[in-house]
Amino acid sequence: MRQIAYNRSASFEYFIEEKFEAGIVLEGAEVKSLRQGNCNLKDSFCVIDGGDVYIKNMHIPVYDKSGAFNSRDSKRDRKLLMHKREIARIAGKINAKGMTLVPISLYFKDNLIKAEVALCRGKQNFDKKRTIKERDLKRDVERQIKNY
Repeated sequence: MRQIAYNRSASFEYFIEEKFEAGIVLEGAEVKSLRQGNCNLKDSFCVIDGGDVYIKNMHIPVYDKSGAFNSRDSKRDRKLLMHKREIARIAGKINAKGMTLVPISLYFKDNLIKAEVALCRGKQNFDKKRTIKERDLKRDVERQIKNY
């Protein structure tokens, strides 16, 4: 399992409640671009529309060796492949509790490209400050142990 891209800002901005694995519908040139490691998940989010889940704002740059016919939008909406039962459960939680669905990572599983999406709850400013403080304390302790 080789990781293509990871959304670092998601773990800082949200409390991750539950993770799901989903397939993703891509074109050939997009797959070649992902094999080179070109992808950005920073501002991306997921939307449930008509019983289907879509990733919006995920940037996959145009493959440089593709012809002029493969020049589609690099930030287009991409469909995720999930079971209907999972989608219904996620939709119920999003509507009821004020949660959101955020892509966490993109990775290869065998020859397929999978997306890991998470059901998340937003953090407040004081939660983010606490996260930064804990990270700094952990870094200081590790530095002291290393120098000891």
